[in-house]
Amino acid sequence: MKKNRLKKIFKEGKAIINGWLEIPSSYSAEIMAHQGWDSLTIDMQHGAIDHSNLLQMFQAISTTDVVPMARLSWNEPGHIMKVLDSGAYGVICPMVNNRQQAQQFVQACIYPPKGYRSFAPTRAFMYGGSDYVDHANDEILKLAMIETKEALQELDKIMSTPGVDGIYIGPADLSFAIGKKPSFDNPEGSPQYEQIVNILKYAKKNNIIAGIHNSTSEYAKKMIDLGFQIVTVGSDKAFVSDAARLAVSKLKK
Repeated sequence: MKKNRLKKIFKEGKAIINGWLEIPSSYSAEIMAHQGWDSLTIDMQHGAIDHSNLLQMFQAISTTDVVPMARLSWNEPGHIMKVLDSGAYGVICPMVNNRQQAQQFVQACIYPPKGYRSFAPTRAFMYGGSDYVDHANDEILKLAMIETKEALQELDKIMSTPGVDGIYIGPADLSFAIGKKPSFDNPEGSPQYEQIVNILKYAKKNNIIAGIHNSTSEYAKKMIDLGFQIVTVGSDKAFVSDAARLAVSKLKK
């Protein structure tokens, strides 16, 4: 089976730069894939993307050595398995609140006897190789999102769940969880920043990786220096809108 390059990077103690895809287009996904990202995550939760888009976008990403990932729409076994069958080498599961939900997520990602993922010789075998089923349990990256009030009270239990490779922080929903307005790139001393540091501390304690979504490269660099091993910067939609707005505003002035 084709190795998951991200796991090698993590073992070396390095961080990966992850791109985020919200636009339902194989063409824009291919453009993003050629910009030097280590991985690209297709957002099935909040992006305007359905499964047929996902499959074509994975095929476009496969024109490069960028690792294909997906943020799931929900912790639902059928959806998880379909995303994996399409060729995802990493999955980010939203709203994981406790150990039971973490176990449900992990077990849907792995074949028996440790899990209950169903066998199907679909695109994953073409992308990963004919021996995919023999090694997928070890190669697929499984990240649980920490972003709710309940999850903040269950950090040890979630992160010590066997099979959870790491956690991923969505700062906007994390802000909601502590009674604040949704925000990104929170400054030191803010309640959100304190929660981010605390979550990272628990990840290190449990010897798993930690990822976080960022608005700017400068803040992402700060998070790498803090100890995060996955940093996401912006999204395809944000890059298009920001660049267009900047060009128009310069001309209108």
